[in-house]
Amino acid sequence: MTDTRGPQPQYEGYATGPLPGEREPAAGQAGPYHPPQAYRSPADGTQDGGTQGGVQGVGGTQATRLPRTGARTTPRTRKARLRVAKADPWSVMKVSFLLSIALGICTVVAAAVLWMVMDAMGVFSTVGGTISEATGSNESNGFDLQSFLSLPRVLIFTSVIAVIDVVLATALATLGAFIYNLSAGFVGGVELTLAEDE
Repeated sequence: MTDTRGPQPQYEGYATGPLPGEREPAAGQAGPYHPPQAYRSPADGTQDGGTQGGVQGVGGTQATRLPRTGARTTPRTRKARLRVAKADPWSVMKVSFLLSIALGICTVVAAAVLWMVMDAMGVFSTVGGTISEATGSNESNGFDLQSFLSLPRVLIFTSVIAVIDVVLATALATLGAFIYNLSAGFVGGVELTLAEDE
């Protein structure tokens, strides 16, 4: 078989040059390569193992961190964005029950104090006398407002209202927790942004 391609050019770099493993190292690269350091080492080259005031350098030397220009000196207030994903109905029911009981007690005490103040001012006697004269006749003395709005009767009526309020508030708060959980499953819940106190 004969070669019909003719004479091929000879490349000097591959024909006469040394192989990569046979090349001599350059004069400027006698030692291993060291990347540039981010922190300057101290001039004395001590081998102190501590890291106070700087960062531990390569080979145990202590490097000094350079101050950053334009660094922020005032502390930044940290903020966290949280989301209320679910409200536990049992805990909501307990908290609402206790709060409604406290509100009911406050209602009864406020009604008793208000009745005592109005009685000391003579409101019941004045209004009761006017109503008795307006509704009275020859056979009867009319409507007695003071006996109808006595303190025990007012306290009993206020206590019944407070008990009904406790039951309704607890039931509505628990139902509201269930409704919130259903709506939070669709829209993700209420998002809150909390920040540290400076």
